[in-house]
Amino acid sequence: MTDRIETFLGIRYLRYHRSSPTVARLTIFFFLLSLTAVIATSALHKDLTFVAVSLPIEVLFIVFLLLNFFSVFTTVSIVGVILGVAALTVVLSVTSGFQEVFRAKVLGVNAHVTVLKYGIDFSEYPEVMKKLEKMPHVKAVSPFVFEEMMLAHGSSLSGVLVKGIDPAASAKVLDLEKQLESGKMGDLEVLAPASGGDKPIPGIFLGHELQKKLKVKLGDAVRLVMPKPNLDPMAWAPAGGGEASNGPTSRDFRLVGVFHAGFDEYDRHLAYLSLKSAQAFSPSGDVVTGVEMRIDDLDHTTEICDDISERLGGSPYRVLGWEELNHNLFEALRLQKIALLIFLTLIILVAAFNIVAALTMMVIDKTKEVAILKSMGMRSSGAARMFQVVGLTIGAVGTTAGVGLGLFICFAVRHFGYQLDPNVYLIEHLPVRVSISEIALTCGITIGICFLATLYPAIKASRLQPVEGLRYE
Repeated sequence: MTDRIETFLGIRYLRYHRSSPTVARLTIFFFLLSLTAVIATSALHKDLTFVAVSLPIEVLFIVFLLLNFFSVFTTVSIVGVILGVAALTVVLSVTSGFQEVFRAKVLGVNAHVTVLKYGIDFSEYPEVMKKLEKMPHVKAVSPFVFEEMMLAHGSSLSGVLVKGIDPAASAKVLDLEKQLESGKMGDLEVLAPASGGDKPIPGIFLGHELQKKLKVKLGDAVRLVMPKPNLDPMAWAPAGGGEASNGPTSRDFRLVGVFHAGFDEYDRHLAYLSLKSAQAFSPSGDVVTGVEMRIDDLDHTTEICDDISERLGGSPYRVLGWEELNHNLFEALRLQKIALLIFLTLIILVAAFNIVAALTMMVIDKTKEVAILKSMGMRSSGAARMFQVVGLTIGAVGTTAGVGLGLFICFAVRHFGYQLDPNVYLIEHLPVRVSISEIALTCGITIGICFLATLYPAIKASRLQPVEGLRYE
């Protein structure tokens, strides 16, 4: 019963009894204005610019709505919490969106697990593949060759990363088939003449941006050139030297497909050949760069990699998971997320000082009432709990409204989209991923800070002596 009285009194202290017709009218005005802005933005302007313009109107509506129930001091404290929570919700959702999109893009082009071998003589890959196929969690296995080359079409030239794959096996390991804008996996192994030619040549897949850069169309012939290291250009044979030439190896290919990974680095610099076509550039013959595989549990990639390494006997084989293969990228995203979480929590800390100031003023204002309650038998802990209820209520209202505002912004960004420069951010649109666990973390941090902010005013109220509070009454 005592706890109920303290809770009732704490909430009663929060209520603002002097209603203002002007505040009520402004509340209705900004509500109608914000509603009109939201409807107009959704119906007429598919652009985030109009969302940014309407956002201050939404905030003003919240401010005047709160002023109908709370004092100015309390409202300022709540609005501070709202802005801090909203900012933290949006930023965590965006950083999670970047992590999810980069993970999807990386796994769309790269395999879950890759087995490499120290040296260049990975010729026993069929035996290695048979071992891997028998392992638990391994769903599919495929060999690949990876080389840096030059790609030419007419007067256009570009450095590319060429990946030789087994089309049938890679279709079960990679998501390349889903990314193809034109062509199909089997086209890589079909020999056919290029447009305007009569000699059958193998096919090649190019990235969306690479195709535009080279100005090449489906069916056109392109030339791949594989430079040889440590060669003296003066020793190269003259043009027409054919296979006797000591210069770089070059071959013609026919563009049979274009893929769009959505990751600018891949779309601009990656090309696919059949495994046999890529091996034809190497004097070593039937060797590969590595073996890649798809697994059924991405959350335990490290443990699966350890099991594979143990099965293969360790060196000279090296087993890499998808996250280790892109360690720098994901580590940078993780550190960025932690740094933003820390810095944006400072906004909530600023709001907490507002709560301390508001509660301290309230303790001073309610000195007489607290003195009377304590003289009637209320314990010091009860007086402290009254003001803790006030502070936690401010935190709860601010957190709830802040999460709502943050989710509204996230929905607007996801719905309208925000264009990014793929040359800088590697992706084309700002990604947003709302996570329940991160919202719970935000709420927990905010409520915890608000609780700490109530301690000083609560202790100050608990130490108030009844005789001091009533001395001048």
